[in-house]
Amino acid sequence: MRTKQKRRVCILLPNKQHLDCTVTVKAKAQEVLTSVLKQLGVTDLYIFGLAVLRDNEYLFLDLGLKLSKYFGKRWNRSSITVPFIVFLRVQYYIENGQLILSSKVQQLYYTELRQKVLRSQSRQQEALFFQLAASALQAEVGDLERRVGNEEEEEERCYFLPEDYFPSWLIKRRGRDYLLQHGPALHGDLRGVTRSQATLQFIKEAGSLQDGPVTFYRMRQNKRERRSSILLGVVVKGVHIYEEVEGKLCLLYDLSWTNIDRFTFQGRRFEVAAVGSLCLPELVYYTHSAFHSKHILRHLTNSHRLHIDTRDAVSYIQQLEDMEASHFYKEAYICDTAGLRQRLQTDNLTSSMSDCSAAAGTSTAWSKEEEEEEAEEDEESFTVMVAFVLTVAEVELCVDEPEEVFVDDPAEVSWLAELIRGASVDGAVVFPSSWEG
Repeated sequence: MRTKQKRRVCILLPNKQHLDCTVTVKAKAQEVLTSVLKQLGVTDLYIFGLAVLRDNEYLFLDLGLKLSKYFGKRWNRSSITVPFIVFLRVQYYIENGQLILSSKVQQLYYTELRQKVLRSQSRQQEALFFQLAASALQAEVGDLERRVGNEEEEEERCYFLPEDYFPSWLIKRRGRDYLLQHGPALHGDLRGVTRSQATLQFIKEAGSLQDGPVTFYRMRQNKRERRSSILLGVVVKGVHIYEEVEGKLCLLYDLSWTNIDRFTFQGRRFEVAAVGSLCLPELVYYTHSAFHSKHILRHLTNSHRLHIDTRDAVSYIQQLEDMEASHFYKEAYICDTAGLRQRLQTDNLTSSMSDCSAAAGTSTAWSKEEEEEEAEEDEESFTVMVAFVLTVAEVELCVDEPEEVFVDDPAEVSWLAELIRGASVDGAVVFPSSWEG
């Protein structure tokens, strides 16, 4: 009887390793996160979130809700032998890697960004990919040894695989030989930069990548549109709205948090209102479900809150980096960097994000009348005034019904079948054609 009350959860990390934990049938998502923290040996993961893959969409778990809300009826019917899959993913991107105090967490953040760079389609930023490859090589290989002689030079050129550091489209455009020839030269320019410094440099450079530190949500321009052509991207400093035209993304609006007056949704209808000074019409789009709208609104609210909570620290770090670049106060910079860590620890960033998570949604009694409940959800309406970051009203999360939604970074899960066979990931993995190779 006790065994029937237990469930096995497998947590997949950005580095493709996985952790396992066993919980009770009535367990909440917080219990899984607590297990992850303990197994990783870290005290917080405030920029990361636990997510499930639902109908080809990553949905971040509300830590206060029971896991049964996300896995539905199968959660109650399954046995401990079949694991349920949960992903540890970056939920909130940041401007500077020094905001992450734990080296383990920083490495996980770096690893996820590395994968996003390899899948990037920002073809107009070709030069940036060479910089990113050089920083990644310095972070992972260290200083490139200088050798003399043609054979040694040839050997030196082949110490990395272009596929591990460049997007596939760039390899096709330039050729492997070109990358193997010029990659080492750029890598060699970073001689003397420590691996930790190179990691921070990569994180900072990746922030300039158009489709790097961003979470996309697909929307429709009108209710009758057959496919979702609008992508709303949540970025560090605001929101980017794209339209997909013939497989290519065209930027329609680049809105910083200060440019946005409010977000509102009623059922599937999702509205973005810019401040009056921009003279923009109210942007109206349609999500795939009322729950999808709530998920987007929660993510936007928490992302804005984190931006506000960290902007002073980001400004302080930038001042220190400017001082180092000037070469006048290098010793003071090193000293102040240590002081920065203490300052960040006293800024309660972790507790701030815990408040965000608690405010984002509250568990209510689960009704067996699922169809009636979904109809009631469609009538709900919420507004978030961005200027004041109001909390989202209490909402019930119901994801039992299938939805056609878009996956952010779908290529990441292509290796799941080989890692764990028979595991429950709640739906087939479908890759949009526009994201293939």
